[in-house]
Amino acid sequence: MTFSMNSKLDALLTTTKPFLTDGGLETTLVFLEGLDLPAFAAFPLLNDEKGRTILHGYFEKFLQLAKENDTGFVLDTPTWRASQGWAEDTGFSAEAIDKINAKAVSFARDISAPWEAQGVTIVVNGVIGPQGDGYVADHALTAKEAQEYHARQVVNFAMAGADMVSAVTMNYVEEAIGIARAAKAAGIPVVLSFTVETNGILPTGQTIADAIAQVDAATDAEPIYYMINCAHPDHYSAILDGADWTSRLGGMRANASRMSHEELDNAEELDDGDPVEFGQLHAAMMQGLTGIKVLGGCCGTDHRHIEAVGRCCVKSHAHAA
Repeated sequence: MTFSMNSKLDALLTTTKPFLTDGGLETTLVFLEGLDLPAFAAFPLLNDEKGRTILHGYFEKFLQLAKENDTGFVLDTPTWRASQGWAEDTGFSAEAIDKINAKAVSFARDISAPWEAQGVTIVVNGVIGPQGDGYVADHALTAKEAQEYHARQVVNFAMAGADMVSAVTMNYVEEAIGIARAAKAAGIPVVLSFTVETNGILPTGQTIADAIAQVDAATDAEPIYYMINCAHPDHYSAILDGADWTSRLGGMRANASRMSHEELDNAEELDDGDPVEFGQLHAAMMQGLTGIKVLGGCCGTDHRHIEAVGRCCVKSHAHAA
């Protein structure tokens, strides 16, 4: 690993109880706020005052939960779709995409300041999404192609001063390897988050254990940790029990719904599941996991789900410690 550590990132990596993060940003904006997001992209909201106000209000609820749980917070930039391949679909030029990634980091810093003044440790995380579909491993890139594609966004985050970058909804290994190599070249810490199907396996048929082993072997274990996101706990909890690879698992951001990815894609209404059960399922999974650094949510989750996770997994973890 070639990056230099800062105190906030060090606090995250050495924490004795999980940091919190937010829930399903895009599903909240579409289904609860009634917004029309081009290509499911939230980053255009950064370009006008009304959009920034909506984003600010969204993150404030989660930051309040971090303070109430006396823990830190990983503040994601709303940039899952802010890479060059999505420029046309979102109506932005390549240069405008560059600027929006830098603006996203600055926006996150502005949100962080008053909460940091109240003692909340906040890690600003530059979010990277897949070049293609988040659910289907179609038009797969080679590791070299993925590094070349994602390097521009990674460098933008590094130059803007993000504490780290995270690639989420990764559904095949080559893209994850390319992003890890791009982050190494840019000198910024990287987290990789895989999404799995209802059977706990990547869409390519590969297990997470094998995917992590392959990425680590190809990158000299560059990722500071791995995550699982965009799958319900019932879809992957069985693969966690006693597995050696979970020593590399540092975070989980689960879906509220038990629906498959195909069913979610076709859903016209939000399935927000049961927030209380969501917290309880995380508490059960946490029993066998020792390296979890951050907990949050993905599709269909909002502050209610993260409140339940905090109550079941953060406060209880602190009491046990």
